[in-house]
Amino acid sequence: MLLGMPVIFLLWLTTSMSRGTGDAVTPLWTLALATGLALVFTPALIRGWWGLPQLGVASAAVSTLLAFTLALVWSMLHWRRIGHPLALYEALLRNVRLDRGIARSILRIGVPSSLQMLTMATAEIVLLGMVNRHGSHATAAYGAVNQVMSWIQLPAMSLGITTSILASHAIGAGKTERLGRIVRTGLSLNLAVTGSFVAGAYALAPTVIGLFLKDDAVIALALQLLHIVGWSVVVLGLTNVLVGVMRASGTVLGPTGLGMFAILCIELPVATWLNFRIGMSGIWWAYAVTFVAMLGLQSLFYRWVWSRREVRRLST
Repeated sequence: MLLGMPVIFLLWLTTSMSRGTGDAVTPLWTLALATGLALVFTPALIRGWWGLPQLGVASAAVSTLLAFTLALVWSMLHWRRIGHPLALYEALLRNVRLDRGIARSILRIGVPSSLQMLTMATAEIVLLGMVNRHGSHATAAYGAVNQVMSWIQLPAMSLGITTSILASHAIGAGKTERLGRIVRTGLSLNLAVTGSFVAGAYALAPTVIGLFLKDDAVIALALQLLHIVGWSVVVLGLTNVLVGVMRASGTVLGPTGLGMFAILCIELPVATWLNFRIGMSGIWWAYAVTFVAMLGLQSLFYRWVWSRREVRRLST
């Protein structure tokens, strides 16, 4: 799987750059193609269909590599066909070179964000360890709830990314007066769209979780945990909008520091304490408490620090 990381990174990079140019349709079809191909290749490599080798447990990794490679090739060809500004024509390739100013900006924004993601991953390992101590039923319920949560979080993440892109366009064009409207629109859409996803998840949860689990006791536990934490995804989406706008202006250290503080100083201690006091459900209450705390912290930073600064284009 490590061999496939460069391909996965390139696909992620190209889809992100495409969204930055205002083209969100190509990334949608590219990722849909990658997902569809992976769904076909995985069983084919497990069963040895169409003369392919039977790879067993390695099938998932190999199919992902194949799917992402083909999706990347398709996106490159599609860009050339539609005359996309990022299409790899000879003129573009001749002018590709390292710009130290842009590299510094990328590192200044990217490194803190990477540290926050590392903190989140480490916290998830710790929380999973707590869950595992409650037995196999708890671990199975944890996995099922995470699957449903990953779908609920899609609009919250997407709206945050979109808000950041629109804000960066406004800042780059020198039209910072639009930022307030972008924030308000992003918050409103999150309430409507993410709220609809959460409502749908609550309504369809018994059916969806039944696709992953068969034991009635585990299904009941998963439903209980989902009802505890599901609503808080809307709160997370509101936070993503605020953070996305601030990051569009290059303000990263403050929002990232607050995010890491919430994970290390709120999520983990609250999860440990509630797990001891009320059991496994306390871990999910810790998620919800953390999302609310993050919204409060980021709102205060946005209102009393970021909004009082002069917003300018990033200097490269």
